[in-house]
Amino acid sequence: MKGRKRHIITDTQGLVLAVQVHPANHHDSKAAMGVMRQLKPEFKRLKKIYADGGYRGELKDIVKRELKCTLKITLRSDKSKQFKPLPKRWVVERTFAWFEAYRRLSREYEFKTQYEENMIYLAMIRLMVSRLHN
Repeated sequence: MKGRKRHIITDTQGLVLAVQVHPANHHDSKAAMGVMRQLKPEFKRLKKIYADGGYRGELKDIVKRELKCTLKITLRSDKSKQFKPLPKRWVVERTFAWFEAYRRLSREYEFKTQYEENMIYLAMIRLMVSRLHN
């Protein structure tokens, strides 16, 4: 299968909390539950998750039932013709832009999705270490 999708959950600063990479033939709202389940044991104090319109549907109910937190969907308005960043959503988009600085994440070099997930974690570790250094 050519093509992959990356699902990430970040904190408010854009640092990755959970990652899942899967083939592009899986729908976002179905595949996102895998990355959200990674949060359950690690982040018990989590209260609210922001997501874009692709995650609408039954995912909202599943997150409320299994993770005991609220999934808030941010939708764009088609009324405006000009670009406006959506609230909270730009944080994740900025994190995806940070990945482009790493050659191994700019294209699909990895054979297995787990390798790509590990490369994402390594990129974030490098970013955090460089921030500590400065």
